Amino acid sequence: MKRLFTSESVTEGHPDKLCDYISDSILDAYLEQDKNSRVACETLASKGEIYITGEITSKANVDIEKIVRNTIKEIGYDNEKTDIDYRTCKVTINISKQSPDIALGVDKSLEEKNGENVLSEGAGDQGIMFGFACDETKELMPLPISMASKLARRLAEVRKQKIIDYLSPDGKVQVTIEYEDKVPKRVDTIVISSQHNEKIEVEQLRKDIKEKVIKPIIPQELLDENTKYFINPTGRFVIGGPLGDSGLTGRKIIVDTYGGYARHGGGAFSGKDATKVDRSATYMARHIAKNIVANGYAKICEIQLAYSIGVAKPVSIIINTFGTNTIDEDEIVKKVIKKFDLTPRGIINYLNLQEPIYKKTTNYGHFGKEDLPWEKIIEL
Repeated sequence: MKRLFTSESVTEGHPDKLCDYISDSILDAYLEQDKNSRVACETLASKGEIYITGEITSKANVDIEKIVRNTIKEIGYDNEKTDIDYRTCKVTINISKQSPDIALGVDKSLEEKNGENVLSEGAGDQGIMFGFACDETKELMPLPISMASKLARRLAEVRKQKIIDYLSPDGKVQVTIEYEDKVPKRVDTIVISSQHNEKIEVEQLRKDIKEKVIKPIIPQELLDENTKYFINPTGRFVIGGPLGDSGLTGRKIIVDTYGGYARHGGGAFSGKDATKVDRSATYMARHIAKNIVANGYAKICEIQLAYSIGVAKPVSIIINTFGTNTIDEDEIVKKVIKKFDLTPRGIINYLNLQEPIYKKTTNYGHFGKEDLPWEKIIEL
């Protein structure tokens, strides 16, 4: 049976990703000075203005406005007539400290308060987190999101390296893969929309993107005479960034994970320190799922972890291998429980999550990047 599945990715100049990158840049700045910083930072971008809010408790002294402007500059925004200018935009900062009610549960877990032998912080919130892996690609990610993320990254590379020197930072990508009996066979459709300066002809842009973005990324064997290309289908994309559309931290959670191929617990990542299990437990769930597949226990693996605020241990763990397992799923769960400490402190220590690594995660997916600690393959 044939079916089509589509995933999307966006460039670092997309308004929502701009906000994610600012929030993670602020988080990293606090962790550089104080590894115990509690950060929950949100960014809103609109016409000519950046608004920073959230809760931060830290011994660090950080110039947030400077970070905001440097981050916008790094992405490449410097024109208030077409997107946003890092030099002239208004930056509003409204930051408070973490609620003492939340801190009560995070600082000391319910188990420790009850005299149990669990010396760990409690989870910073309740929630459900999913991890996923499959054998469709060498990084054990679904092929549609893998291809979409790589194309979006390439779109930024050709702009920054001036291989295509008329592109601007905002951009979006979609890739549709045709599956036959659950096996990816070919690329059916590629959609790319890239912001550009107003002087370029759209036909030149379409030719350049096909030759310099798509061809270097998509394996030739996945393309055929029936593959469809929609490059800047509206014909014009000059106004972009926060001028074209407002941006907000945490609005690209499917882009950040598995492109809709696997379930999502609903929690965003960017701007949150690792006591927030939305981020840390999702990273750990990916690590576990990836290693279940890498160790040959299944071809596909989805794991759900669930937490309660103030409680250290997950309230539930479930693994689904969709019938591809080589040993009993209950045995896999036992291996996971024996191997890993799934309390927030256990995850933080195991993955070394108090380091300022989060800017590296923000763009082109939080999973499938081999240099991130949760992507390491171990013996399970």
